[in-house]
Amino acid sequence: QVQLVESGGGLVQAGGSLRLSCAASGRTDNIARMGWFRQAPGKEREFVAAITWGGGYTAYADFVKGRFTISRDNAKNMVYVQMNNLKPEDTAVYSCAARLRVRSSASPDDYDYWGQGTQVTVSS
Repeated sequence: QVQLVESGGGLVQAGGSLRLSCAASGRTDNIARMGWFRQAPGKEREFVAAITWGGGYTAYADFVKGRFTISRDNAKNMVYVQMNNLKPEDTAVYSCAARLRVRSSASPDDYDYWGQGTQVTVSS
């Protein structure tokens, strides 16, 4: 079992920045990839970014490229996403997720463990 806890969400004005954190605990040695997803009201959950647990390979959704940066600190079992130049359309609940299989995936169905999510609200 893997437990995930997000933090760092909040209210920010358009153009501002936030850094979300995800603390992983439990059987973290089984994790292959970590991802960030988001879900806005009335919309499907969508992929934001992912990183391999050990190697640092990253992937991003097109709509966050150049604005968001995912990183990890294996010593602390933490994954982060630095979000810059936030836009009102970035408003959503952001969740981190852990995938046990090595093959990359942007599908929420392919992730095995989820945090409870943290709200990000961007005002115009």
